[in-house]
Amino acid sequence: MLNQIIPPEIKNDMFYSALKMMASNPHVKTILEIGSSSGQGSTEAFVEAIRVRQDKQSVRLFCMEVSKERFANLAKAYANDTFVKCYNMSSVALNEFPRREEVVNFYNTTHTILNAYQLDQILGWLQADINYVVSSGLHFNGIHRIKQENQIDIFDLVLIDGSEFTGEREYYAVAGSRIIALDDINAHKCFNVYHMLKNHASYRLVIENFELRHGFAVFERRF
Repeated sequence: MLNQIIPPEIKNDMFYSALKMMASNPHVKTILEIGSSSGQGSTEAFVEAIRVRQDKQSVRLFCMEVSKERFANLAKAYANDTFVKCYNMSSVALNEFPRREEVVNFYNTTHTILNAYQLDQILGWLQADINYVVSSGLHFNGIHRIKQENQIDIFDLVLIDGSEFTGEREYYAVAGSRIIALDDINAHKCFNVYHMLKNHASYRLVIENFELRHGFAVFERRF
């Protein structure tokens, strides 16, 4: 499925508006978007906000997309926006993908939107993601590489919206970021991350909505 162009999901809705508002904050200088797709959804929200900022020359938006087909559209769409840095990378290393047993246990013990699908179908999605990373040669942790190449310890704003199966691992790579936005909190992608942050003493919940698609939430570090 990763070789297919898909329509944007975060588009002109409450989450889109929240992302746009956060990217307008003059204190937000470094933004990491995990799962940019072709750039017509959340990426567009970020870019529209940054384009009108007086200090846009000091802002960096790092967009990650593992699909080569979607990445090509993404890079083309924002070729003229110098603050946008596009990366055709996997957010996590190959050995960081969850094992089948982990996904099976989640499916059997945690009721989310995933239970609307057959377990075999979900495991097929997991294997397809792993196969794509293997075939593309993108075996490394892309988040760590971006941090190293750009000398960033923590990001000001992170959107976790990559693979259905890597949200928790992505969170571990960006923990401590000032603002963390989660899509699909009622699915495997960000269910565990949502509950970790909801009970985290260093973060406060800014906004959440379980009714919009598969749910979203935004957390901000207290100090």
